[in-house]
Amino acid sequence: MTRPIQRSRRLWIYVAALLTLIALGAAGCASLEVKERELTFRVVRETASWYSGMPEGVQELDLAVAAADKSQHVHAWWWPAANAGAPAALYLHGSRWDLTGQLFRIEQLHSFGFSVLAIDYRGFGKSSGDLPSEATVYEDAQVAWERLVQLQPDPDRRFIYGHSLGGAVAIDLAAKISGPTAPAQGVMPLRGLIVESSFTSLADIARALTVSWLPAETLLSQKFDSVSKIAQVRVPVLIVHGSGDRYVPPRFSQLLYDAARDPKRLLMVEGGTHNNSMREGNAEYRAALRDLFGVGDPAVPSPQARSPQRARIPAS
Repeated sequence: MTRPIQRSRRLWIYVAALLTLIALGAAGCASLEVKERELTFRVVRETASWYSGMPEGVQELDLAVAAADKSQHVHAWWWPAANAGAPAALYLHGSRWDLTGQLFRIEQLHSFGFSVLAIDYRGFGKSSGDLPSEATVYEDAQVAWERLVQLQPDPDRRFIYGHSLGGAVAIDLAAKISGPTAPAQGVMPLRGLIVESSFTSLADIARALTVSWLPAETLLSQKFDSVSKIAQVRVPVLIVHGSGDRYVPPRFSQLLYDAARDPKRLLMVEGGTHNNSMREGNAEYRAALRDLFGVGDPAVPSPQARSPQRARIPAS
């Protein structure tokens, strides 16, 4: 059995186990919700095997988070661009891997000309906490956004980027700070939103990997309902997906694109997988950033040293 098929099968088993546990349990049972969160986030506690150290210039930060019972923190990396006037992106990762497993993509985003603030949600890496939830990752993203505002005072140079499950977190954050319920302000608080390899909702992913008739919306407590939120985002949106993604069907990005407001752009990277669209579609990615947002340096090549293909990085 080939590696991609094995990984797809494992992911199917995760989702099937998740839904079976919930379906067999009593509604509102705390232990079942914990198991659901474990299977949703699938946190790997070890440093990623392909991590070979932090690039020069990356600064480590701890961002305070108000928790009900005690003070907690979100661990972050801040990697400023060489250009002091560069745009800054808040990087929100997906499930499984902490920041040590994200560096290849952070490097590529940095090579596009961005300063990057990347965080580990509570329960990941060096951040506080034991197990994330949909509510806590949204809180962590908000705290990180507040720090990005300090690091990049110009709202026209601020971006939010989310990969896979992090795309759902990014959409939620962008909707809150730019949507109809956002505080009144003269200008938009950010220039744009970038969502890569993501999905419409966790229920849709569950059905895609099991059976289409499953009432997943009712069974799941963790919703991550991006398709209903993205229409509230009132800044330009770039949605990217690899045509060869074996974990999240590319059609979900088409549905997100259809639901988003203009201006928007859908970049389907031919042959791209769940992890490598920045590398495989490097020129197209840069062109989309330039055309939609007016940012990026098309002359700088993307780093290859830690590419997902070479390192055989498992999907997030």
